Amino acid sequence: MYAIVDIAGQQMKVEANHEYYVNRLHADEGSEVSFEGVLLIDEGGNIRVGKPRLEGARVRARITSHVKADKVLVFKKKKRKGYQKLNGHRQLLSKIKIEEIVLA
Repeated sequence: MYAIVDIAGQQMKVEANHEYYVNRLHADEGSEVSFEGVLLIDEGGNIRVGKPRLEGARVRARITSHVKADKVLVFKKKKRKGYQKLNGHRQLLSKIKIEEIVLA
């Protein structure tokens, strides 16, 4: 059984008892969160599609940790002009574990 759910502005395919990295959620580590934006649920071939969301369906998850992603280096240069610029960025992420997918 899997679901496609809208989590923090991203659509993700999730399954129960799996861990995923999502954009930072504003909740404490160890707290339980619920996502109401379920777009699709597949129960062993029985597919339910929402218009645009399924009414009463939700995904329960627990935040296991808050982490930072690997550093991405952004380098800009203009040849023969003496212009160089190096920027680094680390995205803030939350690691969540999906506990269950609930249908209404």
